[in-house]
Amino acid sequence: MPLARGTRLGRYEIRSLLGAGGMGEVYLAQDTTLRRQVALKLLPADFTANKDRLRRFEDEAFAASSLNHPNILTIYEIGAEDGHPFIATEFIDGESLRQHMNRGRMELSEVLEIGIQMASAVAAAHAASIVHRDIKPENTMLRRDGIIKVLDFGLAKLTNQEEPSLDTEAATRALYNTAPGKVMGTVSYMSPEQARGKEVDTRTDIWSLGVMLYEMAAGRTPFESETVTDILAGIVKSAPSPLAKYAPDAPAEVERIITKMLEKNCEERYQTAKDLLIDLRHLKRRLDAEAEMERSATSDAVSSVSLTATNSGQTIGGTVSGSAANKGEASAARPTSSAEYVVSEIKRHKLALLVALLLVITAAIRLGFHLRARSTEVVIDSIAVLPFANTSNDPDTEYLSDGLTESIINSLTQLPRLRVIARSSVFRYKGKQVDPIAFGRELGVRAVLTGRLQQRGDNLMVSAELVDVRDDKQVWGEQYSRKASEALAVQQEISREISARLRLKLLGEERTQPNERETTNPEAYQFYLKGRYYWNKRTAEDIKKSVKQFQQAVDKDPNYALAYAGLADSFVLLRGEAGYPESDTLQKAKAFAQRALGIDDSLAEAHTTLAFIHENSWQWYEAEKGYKRAIELNPNYPTAHQWYSIHLRDVGRFDQALTEIKRAQELDPLSLVINENIAEVYLLMGQVNASIEQSKKVIELDPNFLWGHNDLGMAYLQQGRYTEALAELQKVVEGSGRVGSSLGNLGYGYAVSGKRSEALSILKELEGKYAKQEAVGKDLATVYAGLGEKDQAFAWLEKDFQARSGYLSGIRW
Repeated sequence: MPLARGTRLGRYEIRSLLGAGGMGEVYLAQDTTLRRQVALKLLPADFTANKDRLRRFEDEAFAASSLNHPNILTIYEIGAEDGHPFIATEFIDGESLRQHMNRGRMELSEVLEIGIQMASAVAAAHAASIVHRDIKPENTMLRRDGIIKVLDFGLAKLTNQEEPSLDTEAATRALYNTAPGKVMGTVSYMSPEQARGKEVDTRTDIWSLGVMLYEMAAGRTPFESETVTDILAGIVKSAPSPLAKYAPDAPAEVERIITKMLEKNCEERYQTAKDLLIDLRHLKRRLDAEAEMERSATSDAVSSVSLTATNSGQTIGGTVSGSAANKGEASAARPTSSAEYVVSEIKRHKLALLVALLLVITAAIRLGFHLRARSTEVVIDSIAVLPFANTSNDPDTEYLSDGLTESIINSLTQLPRLRVIARSSVFRYKGKQVDPIAFGRELGVRAVLTGRLQQRGDNLMVSAELVDVRDDKQVWGEQYSRKASEALAVQQEISREISARLRLKLLGEERTQPNERETTNPEAYQFYLKGRYYWNKRTAEDIKKSVKQFQQAVDKDPNYALAYAGLADSFVLLRGEAGYPESDTLQKAKAFAQRALGIDDSLAEAHTTLAFIHENSWQWYEAEKGYKRAIELNPNYPTAHQWYSIHLRDVGRFDQALTEIKRAQELDPLSLVINENIAEVYLLMGQVNASIEQSKKVIELDPNFLWGHNDLGMAYLQQGRYTEALAELQKVVEGSGRVGSSLGNLGYGYAVSGKRSEALSILKELEGKYAKQEAVGKDLATVYAGLGEKDQAFAWLEKDFQARSGYLSGIRW
């Protein structure tokens, strides 16, 4: 019995029944906490009685809830009330695609638009390893604003009905299980493998979407028949009726795409929804461009002919009307193109020769201005490169996709008037389902480059697409297919080619070629990519692995500047680790940075690393000079701005430090350490509230980033909020494995909050760590300063001074 209006399930209040089917009842409800309408799906009792099925339902629902895509129904909550499991989702104000299709044949432009939205949704789900298995018009909603929403991702396989449901109007459909030997889904949209009861994968969804595109264009399904048996036989054995039979005006490319989607052999279909999406977008843009040119030319034809006819005393408009009337319905069935119109008028009127010439000239000028206007519209001054997806399902090739992404980013940063979002910000999206437009808007850029890499046997396929964030239009796209044995050389080629093409598309006046630092030795390049892959993981063990890879790169090519820069960066990060004494490690880093610059003095990365080493060696002038040179060479290198900010902060030039770190944030908006550095600068400037607010933003970005908690704790100490401060500082100590710097700050917090015994206990622990070179004098001095024991504090600082420790830079209490 349906729930009555006003019934409460937790915070949801029932408003009305929307529908019922094999998977339960769906209600319109009000979320009384967030004050929004939701669709509330309640599962039937016979479903929830099966504990295994219920567990699988919860697993699939949680997986589906992770999808974040504008064309996929958003799941708000998965819960239970009084023993009744439910799913709360967004409420769609619109109609099912089935209802929309029942109104009559759809225009091709609408078919393609819906197809693009659905392919985008399916591609996002497939990238998250979620297969729908039951794509059909009844599982698709069309909002009033034209936005498509695909329902029930990940849930279709969870019913276990013994018979197929052919009720195409129920709110939620009963389906077949997908275990081998079983059949699933509404019959007309089944793939051949489903019809045979075989295992299914992502290509099943591509088939079902192909059936829908065919039906929207033709007004009927491709294997329409009177009985279920005949439909299944057609799906398994018969070729679909040619689309042109039912949609004669559809371009051949539409039929080619749909035919490829409906290949019986899944190996011959589109292999990914992303490939399908690219073809659909290309087709729609081509058709839109042709339509725009047609409208432009037709408009000019009408205005030019009317003007000339009036001046010559002829009423060509009347003549045309009469001609059209004489031709009757055959003419009305297909609009006359502007070219046909001109030809017919030349034949009918000798005086119209002048008209035709004026028409052609006017249309050409209009079209020229139109195209120039369109070309000047796309002036890209900022870009983000999404991590290229590795669709090979082989983790051993992950470094190739990561390396390609990083190579492109590095190439683009060489363009001085182009803002390029740094690697660390974009790689926070790696492995996530991201809408490129939302991604670009979140990062505040004009364009987004997406791509994917796939290795199948001996073939390597790479595709890339540049999209304008403002209007979701493709600026540029390309696909590459090479032999896998040429992977490394090809990766360099593709990186340079994409950079060159983007540069022409991005800023036409930019013609300066980026400096070439890369090797021509494919083995050296492979070692370098693996080195960066490990270096970017930023754990001590991975950094040690990166050293080995970079060293093998320079062994293969002794003049490989980037590999030497990689070695310098690695040793900078290893300083202070067990077995890597600070002074020795910095000396090695310095030697490698200088070697890189000896090969290529324009390498901003090496200048930045060398400046950092100068700073930690107390060579302040050389440090500032190096940072400025790095920024001059590459204004888009965020680390140069970040480390220069630290230098300015340490010498007390706080306003300049804030300017530099804010510039670093523009280039790398999601970098945890850069955002944390902003909080540090605010704290040193005495802007405690601003520091607290910034620290909370850092923690919101990543609750596990310890130094955000450290800054928040130190700011709370400044306000005398000792309980909150100590709670934050304790998180840092435990999360870091009780490293020396975290213990020093916690000990200081204990000291200034009056917990002397706890502070002394910390000091004892630090003394033990100092003896094992796991802490520096500054750590103990910090605690003594909090206790007010200045002599002891300076005694420990003297130890660091004698060792010329870089950790003394900018010390303040």
